[in-house]
Amino acid sequence: MELLNASLIDWSRAQFAMTAMYHWLFVPLTLGLGVIMAIMETMYVRTGNEQWKKTAKFWMVIFGINFAIGVATGIILEFQFGTNWSNYSWFVGDIFGAPLAIEASLAFFMEATFISIMFFGWKRVGKKAHLAATWLTVLGATLSALWILIANAWMQYPVGMEFNPDTTRNEMINFWQIALSPVAINKFFHTVLSCWILGGVFVVGVSAWYFIKKRDIEFARQSMKVAAVFGLVASLLTAWTGHGSAYQVAQKQPMKLAVMEGLYEGSHGEGLIAVAIPNPDKKSYNDGIEPYIFDIKIPKALSLMGYNDFDAFVPGIKDIVEGGYELPEGGKALSFTEKQTKGRTAIQALADYKIAKKAGNETEAARFKEVLRENYAYFGYGYLETPEQLIPNIPMVFWAFHIMVYLGGYFILLFTAVLFFLYRKNLESKKWFLWTCVWSIPLAYIAGQAGWIVAEMGRQPWTIQDVLPVQAAVSAISTNSVIITFFLFLILFTALLIAEIRIMLNQIRKGPGSH
Repeated sequence: MELLNASLIDWSRAQFAMTAMYHWLFVPLTLGLGVIMAIMETMYVRTGNEQWKKTAKFWMVIFGINFAIGVATGIILEFQFGTNWSNYSWFVGDIFGAPLAIEASLAFFMEATFISIMFFGWKRVGKKAHLAATWLTVLGATLSALWILIANAWMQYPVGMEFNPDTTRNEMINFWQIALSPVAINKFFHTVLSCWILGGVFVVGVSAWYFIKKRDIEFARQSMKVAAVFGLVASLLTAWTGHGSAYQVAQKQPMKLAVMEGLYEGSHGEGLIAVAIPNPDKKSYNDGIEPYIFDIKIPKALSLMGYNDFDAFVPGIKDIVEGGYELPEGGKALSFTEKQTKGRTAIQALADYKIAKKAGNETEAARFKEVLRENYAYFGYGYLETPEQLIPNIPMVFWAFHIMVYLGGYFILLFTAVLFFLYRKNLESKKWFLWTCVWSIPLAYIAGQAGWIVAEMGRQPWTIQDVLPVQAAVSAISTNSVIITFFLFLILFTALLIAEIRIMLNQIRKGPGSH
């Protein structure tokens, strides 16, 4: 694995990020709207009320439009692991490929099987059989997300593997350790629940538009009730899993937590930023410039969030780079220089091992293999040159994290207000609030994108935490080819997005009566 020029790395990262962000415009609505429409069909089967059937069928059409277009971006995203990140695929393909293969063969198969019954089986199967097909379609989509998120969580917290110096590959030794990783489980629930929020906001917003236009009021009221209750429960659960995510990040990726808060120097009983403006003059972790123009903190809340202890020490960026602080599990944290030395020792030991094996010197090969094993945890640091490479883009991660948190609080208030006005039976007269609901739809998408920026930008420079940085994972291909395909994909995905929006708006204008 050779270090390649920065231009290729940057364009490869940009292409993958662009594809992922477009893909995440389609996935959340699929997961959130799927559950909502299944709840509505359940109400139809239980009550026999044809209005519920009419409501469920309308949202099912919107689901289908979004689902179909989302598949295309997902396929291209997975192909990029082979085209743009072939070193990564070689290095960990035995592990990373397993959950993706399960996702394709099990979850995607379920979706493909039952979605046809869901759309075309209304007059061909009984009510309960159709309802089962709807729920199984939703389950298939959710399981698809589960296995993809397990793969992503493993990149954040690599477990259940062992490095084989003979093949220069990581090999899986414990599948269940990967599948049941605490990072994976928490990431799954937090991500899926955030998709439920988007589904709730989307249905509330579209229903509000019908109220504004004074048409299909009964349909809009039914939809809004289900979506608001569903969204409020999802919002509260997302806040709870957000705490779990922060705890996992603090334990496994302390640099990410420090960057999320713009924390340069840690302390015991560290506060959580409530409101702050980062100082644009702050350029380095050790330049002595104050990190904020002003800030308001919730006392000791970051220590509680990250370590479940009001007085726990939370390391800042400077602490992580320089090391020397006490670790929760005991011992002192290593500095960047110490980790870099261990990483380079591991890389050299691997080279020496191969030479010894080729020469048939088994004694020396065994000695170098042991040196490699002792230092492998810091293998990736051997590819880094300076401490600054270890630090993600602080302003981007900081603002993405806080925008996500602020919007999460906003959605709790929004769903609560919707239910309050529905209970008071005066929602129709609150035109300002109805328009607020409509314009909240893009805010839900922004919150989802911000969450992924925190997750992925926050772990840079790593493709695999501590083991493989991006410069050692990228394919040795022409930069021009990446640039060309970047713009081709950008045009394609933008066209798909515009097509989806136009088709969905057309269906919304037609209303539930057209189905």
